[in-house]
Amino acid sequence: MRERVEYAAAWTALTFLRLLPRPLARWTAAQVMAMLFPLRPSLRRAALFNLQIAFPDWPEAERRRVLRLMVRNIGWMAAELALLPTYTRENIGRAIVLDGFENFAAAETRGKGVLFLTGHLSAWELTPLAHALYHRPIHFLVRPIDNSSVDALINGYRCRSGNRPIVKSKSARPMLRVLREHGVVGILADLNTAALDEAIFVDFFGIPAATTTGIARLARHTGAPVVPAYAFWDDSLRKYRLRYEPALALARTDDEEAVMRSYTTQFNKVIENYIRRFPDQWLCVHRRWRMRPTGEPPIYPDEQPKRQPDAQRYQQRDSHSDEKRDEQRDKEFACSPSSSSSSPEHRAIREPEQNAFPGGAEHKTLSGGRSR
Repeated sequence: MRERVEYAAAWTALTFLRLLPRPLARWTAAQVMAMLFPLRPSLRRAALFNLQIAFPDWPEAERRRVLRLMVRNIGWMAAELALLPTYTRENIGRAIVLDGFENFAAAETRGKGVLFLTGHLSAWELTPLAHALYHRPIHFLVRPIDNSSVDALINGYRCRSGNRPIVKSKSARPMLRVLREHGVVGILADLNTAALDEAIFVDFFGIPAATTTGIARLARHTGAPVVPAYAFWDDSLRKYRLRYEPALALARTDDEEAVMRSYTTQFNKVIENYIRRFPDQWLCVHRRWRMRPTGEPPIYPDEQPKRQPDAQRYQQRDSHSDEKRDEQRDKEFACSPSSSSSSPEHRAIREPEQNAFPGGAEHKTLSGGRSR
């Protein structure tokens, strides 16, 4: 039942937006997103924390302003996704134009296929469709949506121009085949990689982040050039630009680990540079630094262990322990030959215990209990 409801909601939303004129569809989706986003406070917290990491010198007001623009951009992107079936080779120029296509063309002439390095930036769903309509279709790496009906619906929109998805969990052989056939594979490389056997920790905005090694391994194994390709909103044109950067210079050595680290560092730097130019077009709600190197605590505040109980609870616990210890000593004393409560030996044992908490070492320990 739940899957049917989700599918009906997705189909209705996409169909409604597709029937609207493009400017109205983008405006409507942005307004809806602005209303829905506050309902997910965990996303808002993650986004603001990510912006604080990326731009520590910004005042809080600037981070909040960029967050509002990011939410608007998600709405715009949703509208562009709904409009994908309406774009053709004849009208795609009204939505997005190419910039630096010669860089891609030069990489394509090498005859080893091309790897597109990109991320969840600006209108990332529009980017592969635009490339297919301007040039020819590509393959793109995806993680299937949990709801299979919604996944089929979304892929139907994505593939209207001839593009084809490659499921991430079964991607190795299909990607090698595409590259051998001189095709193009697009990979979103800006997300946290939970499977540590597929990741390496390299800096992203100065903090180690679990980064996929998939692109690096493909590039090293096949010699395919890696071309950064991403869209960004050009306010002067009132359109998107699909920018192709020159293929990255990737040195090859026999040291595989060094190559993986070098390549992934370069890839992260490319995405970082984009975000510095267009921070509001970065999908910053994703917890990019969730996975940590062995021994490091979580970086996100709401994922960190809860604070220890307050000093009062420590005091109650230690007081209870004192009572248990006193009972044990009383038992031991009762078993001794001189067990009279009025004996000097008893007073010598009991009196320090009665006076220890107000002024002795035990009091100092408890008063410092906050640091435990």
